[in-house]
Amino acid sequence: MNTFYKNLSMWLVIGLTMVLLFNLFNKPQSLTEEWTYSDFLSSIENGAITSVIIQGDEISGSTSEGKSFKAIMPRDDSLIPTLRKSGVNIRVKQQEETPWYVTIMVSWFPMLLLVGVWIFFMRQMQSGGGKAMSFGKSRARVMDKEKSKITFADVAGIEEAKEELSEIIDFLRDPQKFTRLGGRIPKGVLLAGAPGTGKTLLAKAIAGEADVPFFTISGSDFVEMFVGVGASRVRDLFIQGKKNAPCIIFIDEIDAVGRHRGAGLGGGHDEREQTLNQLLVEMDGFEANEGVIIIAATNRPDVLDPALLRPGRFDRQVVVPVPDVKGREKILDVHVKKVPLDGDADLPTLARGTPGFSGADLENMVNEAALLAARSGADKVTMESLEKAKDKVMMGAERRSLMITESEKEITAYHEAGHALMAKLLPDTDPLHKVTIIPRGRALGLTMQLPTDEKYTVSRSFLNNNICILMGGRVAEEIIFNEITTGASNDIERATAMARKMVCEWGMSEAMGPLSYGKKEEQIFLGREINQHRDYSEATAVRIDQEVQDMVTHANDKVKKLLSEHIDLLRALALELLEKETLTSDDIKTIMAAHSAIDPDDKEKVATASEPLLNAEQE
Repeated sequence: MNTFYKNLSMWLVIGLTMVLLFNLFNKPQSLTEEWTYSDFLSSIENGAITSVIIQGDEISGSTSEGKSFKAIMPRDDSLIPTLRKSGVNIRVKQQEETPWYVTIMVSWFPMLLLVGVWIFFMRQMQSGGGKAMSFGKSRARVMDKEKSKITFADVAGIEEAKEELSEIIDFLRDPQKFTRLGGRIPKGVLLAGAPGTGKTLLAKAIAGEADVPFFTISGSDFVEMFVGVGASRVRDLFIQGKKNAPCIIFIDEIDAVGRHRGAGLGGGHDEREQTLNQLLVEMDGFEANEGVIIIAATNRPDVLDPALLRPGRFDRQVVVPVPDVKGREKILDVHVKKVPLDGDADLPTLARGTPGFSGADLENMVNEAALLAARSGADKVTMESLEKAKDKVMMGAERRSLMITESEKEITAYHEAGHALMAKLLPDTDPLHKVTIIPRGRALGLTMQLPTDEKYTVSRSFLNNNICILMGGRVAEEIIFNEITTGASNDIERATAMARKMVCEWGMSEAMGPLSYGKKEEQIFLGREINQHRDYSEATAVRIDQEVQDMVTHANDKVKKLLSEHIDLLRALALELLEKETLTSDDIKTIMAAHSAIDPDDKEKVATASEPLLNAEQE
């Protein structure tokens, strides 16, 4: 604070001095005319001058026409008598002397200003890690345990990651418990996981649990526009860490500074590589950093430099996964404690209905439910509000104000009915959850399926049936209206991409065999795939294209046969959608039971009803 006031006072002095000099040297120009002494004498003889002011060797005055003038007056003893004879009003002023301090200031100010600026920059260089204006000083912030209210009790759904990090906290509290058997504390822990899974939340919980100083900094805080600043900040960060050891340093989004070296294309990223080199040296170099533990978080561990990931730097890589159904239930239990919850809320059902949701998604869903309940004037958050919030997060907000024609609405109804009917008829697919023709997000209608269990691998039959479901909307339009629209563009794109992966990546094509075709290439700084390197011949490319086409065409023919056999059921679903706009799985099951002789739950019987016909056609 003292340094702040010193700098402030210095800049105030400089500012006031500049204002003073501005006033001295930039006086407003007057309308006074500059006369020669001859002109002055001539005007006296002509009687044009009414009054004069004599000050030193300068004489000024005004004429009978109201004009002002001034002139330099030589020594002339006859001037005063001449003025009196002409009746001119004469005033005499004592000559003003410039103060001595103003003279000194004007003479010495440029030199003093240069000296002051030089002293200021020298002080900044000494206090800023070797870089002017404190650029080289670390921007890490020390988290106060008293102010950090987040603990491990607020972290749910990622129990394995909690255990790994709890062990580090225990080590800092009681090192003898681990070192008695020759173990050593890990130097670094890398938290890797998808966005929103709770990596930064874990770090906040560590700050709330640890009894040691906790420094936090972002990876982007190291890199600056000036060369060498990043490495200087890394050095300063570890200097602070050593002074406060034992301590924890948390680097968020470390991929901003720790990306793979050697891809700078001509040294354009040399500054970032210098920063990374300094970080590598500080983490495990000649000088030991006893008691300084590095915890870093990233959602792109694949782009990090291998030297950063080796044991001795990051000894542990903790994967923070997307939570499973039990994890989602625990996470929901944590977040609903912050809102008044109605008794009808069923958290296990919500957890089963939100597959693939991260912790951030679940928190957002609970927040949306609270906002919806408050908007409707409710006192508590009900299950209905939670369901609406879930649909909003998963499918997008409803766009009831979107004006669509009746014909477009009918086409959308049959399109979504085609998707829904195929999802109900085919086996080995995710259960149907909801169908709607209310526009949501960028879609005019949506058919949603929710898996009952977590899937980590999927079968070929599951993928083939999903291609059939994707083609169901387009085929339904073709059967009913004998016309196709652009509404199936995304369905076709997804179906084609899925079939190509089955052929090229997953070895699910009998014709192409269990081989991988094409090698992905990506720029390490872009962090995403930018092209596919073809490592196969043109003849193989033709066979791949043919196999992809056969897969999608076969699925299209299968869907056409199934929907043609159950066209009455398709019409019934579409008409019910036009009337109610949204149908649940139970609604569809009721319609199927009323319009079909086949039990809607017996998918095997439904799916195999048309297989002989399809096989006969292919033969």
